[in-house]
Amino acid sequence: MKIVRFNAGDTLVMRKEHPCGGNKFRVLRTGSDVRIVCLTCGRDVTVERLKLEKNIKNVMPAENAE
Repeated sequence: MKIVRFNAGDTLVMRKEHPCGGNKFRVLRTGSDVRIVCLTCGRDVTVERLKLEKNIKNVMPAENAE
């Protein structure tokens, strides 16, 4: 299985849509459980990392404003 690299602040594009119709989520916290928030409706979700990695289509890195 391929390991997907992402950090807090990155935007994840998922294969399956959220019930609200959106498929883009922002990463709030990483670890064995990952906390993400839907960019369409604002719902906050905590998902197991393995389950989340299987559902990721694309990772858009956060823009560093340094």
